[in-house]
Amino acid sequence: MVETICQLDLELAYYDLQIARLLTRRRQQLQPRPRAGRGRRPPKRRSFWVTSWMLDRPIDGQFRWLMDKLLVNDISGFKNFTRMDPDVFFELVEKLTPLIQKEDTTFREAISPAERLALTLRFLATGECYYSLRYNWVMGDNTISKIVRQVCQAIIQVLGQEEELILPPTTEEGWLQVAETFSKRWNFHHTLGALDGKHIRIRKPAKSGSLYYNYKGFFSITLMALVDANYKFLWVDVGSNGASSDSQLFNGCELKEMIELEELCIPKPEPLPGGEVDVPYFLIGDDAFALRTWLMKPYSKKDMSKEELAFNYRLSRGRMVVENAFGILANRFGCLLTTLRLCPDTATDIVLTCCLLHNLLRDKTLEASTRLIDEDVEDHNVVAGAVNTDGDLTPGNSTCARNTGSLEAKKQRDYLKDYYNSDLGSVSWQDKALDYWRREDH
Repeated sequence: MVETICQLDLELAYYDLQIARLLTRRRQQLQPRPRAGRGRRPPKRRSFWVTSWMLDRPIDGQFRWLMDKLLVNDISGFKNFTRMDPDVFFELVEKLTPLIQKEDTTFREAISPAERLALTLRFLATGECYYSLRYNWVMGDNTISKIVRQVCQAIIQVLGQEEELILPPTTEEGWLQVAETFSKRWNFHHTLGALDGKHIRIRKPAKSGSLYYNYKGFFSITLMALVDANYKFLWVDVGSNGASSDSQLFNGCELKEMIELEELCIPKPEPLPGGEVDVPYFLIGDDAFALRTWLMKPYSKKDMSKEELAFNYRLSRGRMVVENAFGILANRFGCLLTTLRLCPDTATDIVLTCCLLHNLLRDKTLEASTRLIDEDVEDHNVVAGAVNTDGDLTPGNSTCARNTGSLEAKKQRDYLKDYYNSDLGSVSWQDKALDYWRREDH
């Protein structure tokens, strides 16, 4: 009985497609030939409104025949295909429907919100070009281009503006919770986040000269992010031209301005565990950034002492989270490892969408990215995760910002160095782990 009903449905669908073809041909015959302007060649008349094989999309499209099978027979395959659990996928469809749903017409049925989202997620997961996706999804590449752009903008509006999924804490309690997690997981106190930048490849924008040409020798936009100890983005800045260095980007960004104007409710200085001297709370970064009391970076001089190397090792354990976050992001959304053949504005929307979905999935499915991150094993040696073997984003221009630290900041870093080499701040496994860390060419 079920097979008979299914066969009847297919026959009716086939009948509808034949009627659509007849209507299309009739419409072409009745369509008047457009007039040419004075001195211009007559515009070419369309030979057809839609390619005939694309009329079979309701039956042959990838969304119709593959995703239904994955949802019923292979949940892990569904997760791999969309990069999220079915529950998360349909919850997201429900949120986006008011923004991406289109009306049916007498000529054809509109593409459903679920199919629009699935197509966009598949593009983000693979980075496959629109012209290639058209064959699996049975729709025009210009239609795919519009869908991807519209869905990304809807995700930014819903997850970014309405749910504020990427937002630094706005209270002292929120920042203290971030710092406490860094202390427990990475043994580095008073840390409010790890800061770093990456390049996203794009096709050279028209008439842009060398504006987007970076130090690695390709065209790009930049992604700069502040990451907490759970690999979530607290703040991102996307879309600046690739010719800018990390320090230039950070110096002109809103986050630095808010920190200097004391608008982020960062907690007041307090002693480190067991200490007596008040120490400010701070971000951590690499040599690209200037040393400040609110931004600590490693020592970079030659012939460092063992104490300075120990401080660099302890700081690198905390800064590792931003590298892992970028690795998780790129392994989940493979479009970031390709060259985005899009204009900078659209590429910016796509990168921001990936960051928002990353945070959403970190909240919903933490276990999905466990294999990707570096692991802190029993002897506290860090074992590289898949982010270091499966490919990663291109690092930002980390030219060392030497002699740019304030005297107060240098004194603060020296105090931290002494603290992490003292009985109060050192850990029992520090010397052994430091030897392993030095052998790995850090």
